[in-house]
Amino acid sequence: MKKLSIIIMFILVFLQSFAFANNSIDENTLKKMIGKMLIVGFNESKINEKSKIVKDIKKYNLGGVILFDRYYNNKDKIKNISSLKQLKELTTTLQNISKEPLIISIDQEGGKVARLKENIGFIKTLSAKDIASNSLENATITYDKLAKNLRDIGINCNFAPVVDLSIEPKNYVINQLHRSYGKNPIKVSKYAQTFISSLEKQKIISTLKHFPGHGSSTTDSHKGFVDVSNTWKEKELIPYKQILKNSNKSMMIMTAHVFNKNLDSKYPATLSKKVNTQLLRNKLNYKGVIISDDMQMKAISSHYSLEKSVVLAINSGVDILLFGNQLDYISTDKIINTIYKNIKNHNISIQKIVLANKRIDTLKSTIKTPSF
Repeated sequence: MKKLSIIIMFILVFLQSFAFANNSIDENTLKKMIGKMLIVGFNESKINEKSKIVKDIKKYNLGGVILFDRYYNNKDKIKNISSLKQLKELTTTLQNISKEPLIISIDQEGGKVARLKENIGFIKTLSAKDIASNSLENATITYDKLAKNLRDIGINCNFAPVVDLSIEPKNYVINQLHRSYGKNPIKVSKYAQTFISSLEKQKIISTLKHFPGHGSSTTDSHKGFVDVSNTWKEKELIPYKQILKNSNKSMMIMTAHVFNKNLDSKYPATLSKKVNTQLLRNKLNYKGVIISDDMQMKAISSHYSLEKSVVLAINSGVDILLFGNQLDYISTDKIINTIYKNIKNHNISIQKIVLANKRIDTLKSTIKTPSF
């Protein structure tokens, strides 16, 4: 049965590729296929028919959205989340306007990285570091509660757990924010798997991050170029190897915007075929969705144009491009038109788009949109 499914998939890829080559796939259809490969941020906490995000979802069949409680550069200003009641109304509206299940994502790791706070009635969750100081049984109880709370308000994708190792003491973005379960990769794997299992029980997508490892960095990819060539250790791959042994169907892997000359002498991981295809897909045998970290982080946006970055990312093996619209704003139209132009110019193959859509469809089939 598995072999038959693979054969059918390749037949579909061939037929769609042939159709595109013969101009049988129209512009509207192709742009919707590109749209499915995007998760984007937007500014409103309440939306209506006039909202740009509503128009984009309807026009492009967007893959998903990412929600934030506050603006990155103004923590006092509400962005998407003001209360649980408001958030539930927002997620319900988003799902209702989408023809397919919409990935509604958030960063809810626990500790300092939590978009849903106690002051609006959400459950408080300890940081990964603090969770790992207690038993796996306690971790299960905590993550079961978190997952149920996410489910109750219509969130079906969590950008967690972090499986970076706390290797570098000076690392602010991972170690000093207590986002890592520790230095021991086996321990990290076990606690991360507990989080994944809790999310999966509630039909919520989990996201391992940040591949191939951000815990050995000394700088922050939000702010600029990050080189881990002299600090990265191969043991940072162990959590991925361990977790991929399990049958986690509702799971993605997020790339890191880190440069490692030992893995790729030219490109950071998000843009690297050597990292995403040769290492993650071929060597580690990962078959699921690869999602980029935010493409607007300075590690990417300060060194590559929009066009260059999306072409490299898709060709490297990335299936979903994340544009949080927190650090900058790029319209969905511009992103999709840029990708479309490069498909037409043969800088991106249609096979990449078809395969990405196939993986995304498979992932979306594991989530269940709530009926409020």
